Amino acid sequence: MSLVNTEGAIKAIAEQFDVEGEILDIRRFGSGHINDTYKLTVDSPKDISYLLQKINHHIFTDIDGLMNNISLVTNHLKDVLRGYVEDVDKHTLTIVPTKDGRLYHVTPEGEYWRIFVLLDGTKSYDIVETTKQAYSGGQAFGRFQKQLASLDATKLVEILPNFHNIDFRLDNLRKAISKDAAGRVHEVQDILRYIFDREDKMRRVIKLARSGRLPLRITHNDTKFNNVLLDQYDNVQCVIDLDTVMPGYVAYDFGDAIRTIINSAAEDEPETSKIVLNIPLFQAYTEGYLSEAKDFLTNDEVDSLLYGALLLPYMQAVRFLTDYLEGDTYYKIHYPDHNLVRTKAQLKLVDELERHEEELEGILNKSLVNR
Repeated sequence: MSLVNTEGAIKAIAEQFDVEGEILDIRRFGSGHINDTYKLTVDSPKDISYLLQKINHHIFTDIDGLMNNISLVTNHLKDVLRGYVEDVDKHTLTIVPTKDGRLYHVTPEGEYWRIFVLLDGTKSYDIVETTKQAYSGGQAFGRFQKQLASLDATKLVEILPNFHNIDFRLDNLRKAISKDAAGRVHEVQDILRYIFDREDKMRRVIKLARSGRLPLRITHNDTKFNNVLLDQYDNVQCVIDLDTVMPGYVAYDFGDAIRTIINSAAEDEPETSKIVLNIPLFQAYTEGYLSEAKDFLTNDEVDSLLYGALLLPYMQAVRFLTDYLEGDTYYKIHYPDHNLVRTKAQLKLVDELERHEEELEGILNKSLVNR
């Protein structure tokens, strides 16, 4: 439905919130695939704008837990930042409550809506192109974790249960193999051998965690570069998209960031020979990350970072392959073998990471010593 046909209804929803000034304009904002987002322009002497979002409650089923998590995290960040920056509201998200003091509004139709203050004068990038950008990305997520290290992770709920649990993902793969719903298991025997040959190696993070050697932290769990806002000089200003913030382990955030920036090709590149590592971007991200995170990481957590870098593309391959065997019911595909192509691309990335494992470990160790 177009905004023209719904503007009156959206304005009525926005008016349920404690915004400053009369709403002058409403228009779609951004290109997110999960939540519908609108920019609200208001008549206010503070030159403030807002982001109104409809929360996708089919993905995020615990709205109370989701919004309480974000409230806990943003309020803690503001407390940490006070005294260090001039305006704390420019360095973290700010939830705008409803007029009756709630964190979100529910319509009679069962839709869930929320409002954040829009952080003007910032920019983000979808793709990391320079080592300076990679350094800033690492610095942003390292600082984010450091600032939240003093907040008890058990106060947050697990919004997406088992999201980075490799045992859970491999169990789902085995179930898909057993059912063979799409009749495709016979096509992928070599891929399955590759995956299961590495099963023990890819369980290193979860083994460390279950043995008590990795402390439970508050992690972002979606460490794409476009979830970092930079100021006009490309300096880190704020980490955004906090829907997936929950208890976890730092290796997962590090690994997913590396997965998305170090690959020289697209996530679904069909010609796997094009998939090679951009080592300078790995080094820059690692240096930026450790410039902040070294202040709180334990030795075991440092050791787990490279495990995470290997694990995350492996786990994504397992998820793509599971969907392929189940008949492509989860991920959107653009052609019949799309999930299989994605699987092969992620496993080629795993292969490249394994071949350069010693070099990457050396970069990690050197970056830690130099900080």
